[in-house]
Formats: sequence, C-alpha cells, structure tokens
Amino acid sequence: MCTDAPRSGAGMIPWLGAEPGFPPDERALREPNGLLAAGGALTPAWLLAAYRRGIFPWFSEGEPILWWTPDPRLVLVPDELHVSHSLRKTLRRRRFEVKADTAFAAVLRACAAPRAGGPGTWITPAMRTAYLHMHELGWAHSVECWRDGRLVGGLYGMAIGHVFFGESMFARETDASKVALAHLARLLAERGYGMIDCQMTTAHLLSLGAREVPRARFTAALRQWVHDGPPPQRWAEDAMRDFDWH
Repeated sequence: MCTDAPRSGAGMIPWLGAEPGFPPDERALREPNGLLAAGGALTPAWLLAAYRRGIFPWFSEGEPILWWTPDPRLVLVPDELHVSHSLRKTLRRRRFEVKADTAFAAVLRACAAPRAGGPGTWITPAMRTAYLHMHELGWAHSVECWRDGRLVGGLYGMAIGHVFFGESMFARETDASKVALAHLARLLAERGYGMIDCQMTTAHLLSLGAREVPRARFTAALRQWVHDGPPPQRWAEDAMRDFDWH
C-alpha cells in the first residue's frame, strides 16, 4: 500500500511499501520532471523492478530514496553514436587500452568524486554499495580506459535484457569517457542491444547522437527489449580489444 509523502516544492508523491512495486508513470511529477515516488530499497529486487519499468533512483545524501522516470527520455541507439573526426583519430591511434569489468569499484569511485565547480555527488555510499552488489551479480558493468597502467576514464551502468542503462561516466584525460562510450556502443550493437538509456538530457550526450523520445515510446521499447537477453554475467576483460575503427 502506498501513502502520500510530501516533497518540498513538488506536490505529493507516493511513499512506497515493503515490496517492490511502483505507481503508474502518469503519476510522475512534471516539476521536478519525472519524480515518481519515494522510499523502497536499493536491493536487487527493487532495482531490477525499477529499471525494467524505466525507473531509476536519484537522490542526495540525507534524503529518502527518490525514484524518477523523466518525460521525455534521452536514449542512444548503439549504432547511431556520432563519432567525430577527432574522436575517430583517437580511436584509430589506440591511445587508451579499453577493458571491461576489471575495475568496477574504481570507476564507481571516480564517477562519485566531486567535479570542479559542480554540486555534491548523487552517488551516495548507499548507491555505491547497491551497484557494487549488482556488479557482483553480473547486472552492472564498467568500461574502463587505461593509459600507462592508470585508469583515466570510464563509465558504468546496468545491462538488462538488450538494454544498457547508463549511470555515469568520468574522464581524467581528454576523450577518455568518449572512447569508453564508443567501445560500449560498438559492443552493444554487435550483441543486438536495442538502446542505451541516458536518463537525463545533456548537450554533451546530444552531440554524441542521443535523442529525446516521449516516455510512452521509451517504456514501450523497454517492454520489447528488457525481457529477452543474455543472463547476468561478468563481461570478458578483452571484449572490446579487437574493434576496427578504420
């Protein structure tokens, strides 16, 4: 059973019960865009139920767990990634060594680190613990860029069915996160994934080929893609080593 919990400046949203379950998308607020509910837990059962519905957790330290489903939704079709001329040159030169699932915890820490001039991180200790557990279970994955033995960029997210739900990325060197995304997109395209969920719209992701779609179209696509795919498992370290960028 859900009860209404106040959200300052945002009307009323449902407070979730003890078992995984969410209200209809139509109950999500328009302002802030997509805020659907509060409460619940960050267990595998809750996270899988949420992502399969296109819902994700996003909250700050000291807040209850907040669940979101924005409208419109930003998505990237894997084989529609825009690779600029300069990025393609970087890929051809193999400036970075790209690996998968070898340093998930380190990628998570790097994504959670404060950004210059930015607000505090939303990747709270509770979130880090939850996604580390999902990685151990084979649902969450990282793509890492290495240079001279140092982790210089990467990203992480959840792979459910044939959808990759992107969570965050970071770069300590120019183009490192773009190289990680390019390798991820190529891997997903080769494995028949339907889309990468980018969650929130940014100019950076739009420049890389992502596009906004109505939430109803996004959730309809999810119903097609999330229930048919490989079982959860760790990706091979060298899964992206032999990509040809010419």
